[in-house]
Amino acid sequence: MESQLALIEQSFNYRYSVWVREALDELPDNFTITDPSISGHPIVFASRGFLKMSGYSKEEVIGKNGRAFQGPETSRRSITEIQEAIQEERTIQTILLNYRKDGTPIWMLFHMSPVFSKEDGRVIHFVAVQVPMSRKPRRSGSGPGRDGVCEDGCRSRDIVFGSCRREVCSDSVLELEHVLAFESLFDSDNRDNEEPREASDQEKRRAAAAVNNILSLLTHYSELTGKLVCEKRCTLSGIGLLGASLIISLGRIKQSFVLTDPHLPEMPIVYASDAFLKLTGYARHEVLGCQCMFLSGVDTDPSTLLQVKESIQTEKACTVRILNYRKDRSSFWNLLHISPVRNASGKIAYSVWVQMEEGCGYQDAQGLSPEMRQRSTVGAVKVAVRSSSMGAGPSKS
Repeated sequence: MESQLALIEQSFNYRYSVWVREALDELPDNFTITDPSISGHPIVFASRGFLKMSGYSKEEVIGKNGRAFQGPETSRRSITEIQEAIQEERTIQTILLNYRKDGTPIWMLFHMSPVFSKEDGRVIHFVAVQVPMSRKPRRSGSGPGRDGVCEDGCRSRDIVFGSCRREVCSDSVLELEHVLAFESLFDSDNRDNEEPREASDQEKRRAAAAVNNILSLLTHYSELTGKLVCEKRCTLSGIGLLGASLIISLGRIKQSFVLTDPHLPEMPIVYASDAFLKLTGYARHEVLGCQCMFLSGVDTDPSTLLQVKESIQTEKACTVRILNYRKDRSSFWNLLHISPVRNASGKIAYSVWVQMEEGCGYQDAQGLSPEMRQRSTVGAVKVAVRSSSMGAGPSKS
């Protein structure tokens, strides 16, 4: 968990200036930002509005996948729509049922958009805005809740037209819209899981406007670091481009490995697992685009390097014991296994390099040897690549 939190920090700190979190926190909307390149596609930022709406603390949300807020009545259709949008790296609006920390359901208009790197076109983050939705008008006699208390602590005698008196007195039209949407959450128990009406044009515009505001801030604060992001994919040039769906699938594999693209000059690394980053001490942005031989050093055996190169040229798997170096220049003996990875059409798409540090007790609970675990990792990578190549690729918008 500690290593993942470090990756989450890097997710923002490398791309944006230090003021971005403070600026995002000033927005009134309910939203989260996720990073598909980190194992589990976790939330790396949650707005104050989202935390208040869900009842969770920031510490309980950061690092979690959005699935943590779904429940027994969440529509499989909505989940599939979101998964397909992630796979195709496109914007989506759908109605979604999520659950607060106390278990009560909340219907929302869910609007998600990708954030692209302007440099190479890869997806950096997904922004997800949640707009609470009102249901059909309640029958007379229904109240704000079983105890007559709303989440702000106001009792039923303080409710005017279904809203807290002090909120209704606000002269802000936008605040009133938030109140009216939030009021719907205090419906009677026997209607909690009833699907709301179709989202109104006003709710759709509100969700889209919130996403635009967030993207504007991310763009501005990325300009300050020179690591620009954009709302639409600006380029497909640069190092090999992996779709978000494949990246998420690869993130489920917990071993140390990288993928290289043999079709690009010098076979650059196009994916690095979290475990690889932990083993070597590098950040993800320091690894992507590098040759895999960058771990070699002054005492690395040239004949072993030659064996690796011959294996790549002949498109055959090989296993070697090689002296490698971490970022801090400390050395370790790497039990390295390299294998070509073919796509669904049978053509070689990538090479996978699986690393295991010698002497770290890699005999697991199932009694698998290092060699068996390496081959298991290669098999999992092949399944992910083939499944991805059979599905929809990233959008070219």
